[in-house]
Amino acid sequence: MVIMADERIDPWGNAEIRDYAHIFKEFGLSAFPGEWKAQLKHRLFERGIIIAHRDFQKVMQRISSKKPFINITGIASSGYLHLGHKADIDLFVFFKGCKAKNYFAISDIDAYVSREKIPDMETAKKFAADNLAHALALGLEPKDVYVQSQKEPRYYSFAFELGKKITQATFEAIYGHVDLGKISAGLLQYADILHPQLKEYSGKMPSITGIGLDQDPHARLTRDIAQRLSYDIEVPSFIYFRHQSGLKEGTKMSSSDPDTAIFLNDSAEAAAKKISSAFTGGRNTEAEQRQLGGNPDVCKVHEILLFHYPDSKEVKRIFDECRKGKWLCRECKQFTSEFIADFLKKHQALVKKKMPIAQKIVYGK
Repeated sequence: MVIMADERIDPWGNAEIRDYAHIFKEFGLSAFPGEWKAQLKHRLFERGIIIAHRDFQKVMQRISSKKPFINITGIASSGYLHLGHKADIDLFVFFKGCKAKNYFAISDIDAYVSREKIPDMETAKKFAADNLAHALALGLEPKDVYVQSQKEPRYYSFAFELGKKITQATFEAIYGHVDLGKISAGLLQYADILHPQLKEYSGKMPSITGIGLDQDPHARLTRDIAQRLSYDIEVPSFIYFRHQSGLKEGTKMSSSDPDTAIFLNDSAEAAAKKISSAFTGGRNTEAEQRQLGGNPDVCKVHEILLFHYPDSKEVKRIFDECRKGKWLCRECKQFTSEFIADFLKKHQALVKKKMPIAQKIVYGK
């Protein structure tokens, strides 16, 4: 597939994707069916946060028949984790409970070679240990995890093999550049997704990776490479998150811009301050909002609840009352701040307990 310059999605960028219909049409994504959402009983499906897929039917069949499949995702060690990353990990943990064979990559090499702000591998490893402690606190187990820099030689030889299946023209057509660090990071990402199907690991079977729409260039190229390998493997499947946007209008949550995100290591006070200044769907005055109602569809505070608050009925109640003008922005911000403060307090206590385990895994000591 040739991608024209004005159709590219930048997987390393910080812009919010707004036109889902255009992206679906241009890149051949399938909308996530309602019947699957009903069967997969989790808030990410129930609330329409999972919006699209590529070949998820193969994985859905395995889940329905209680047969194993590969569950693979990862997080680059280029910054601290935020609520957007939490959604990725929540999805991984959900599939972990569906008889999956789990591979969670801590991508320290990827981070070092593709991110200018990571000056050396030691910095990447520090982020890796911190990120892994958070992931363990959110429900991962050490057996689910691998660190790129700690992998065995077969993984690296496979990543180099993949390089022969990509031309400069292909890489430039998809990504718009041929940055050598990002080419290296790309090879590792393709290897992360495909290597579990090698006979040395789990072997051939359907695999699933949950990603944001901005990561679709990686997905398209990985699927294309899979079809041109001499190995007998399944073309990997992907499901796509609705963007969890940044707290500022027009951005996505990003580790590179602290003001756009609530980080998992933020204090309750820092998180509350960010929530208090977040963009909302409120009216200019209280009287106007009570008369006309608010717009939760564009509200960054409501979006936090949509993605993370555990009680779907309560989220719907708040949304409905906002639209009717019965729930004001200050009430929503207070409610959300208290919810996030409680979550952060409990989560960070777990992180402290998990940190020694994470450091042992990352540093191999």
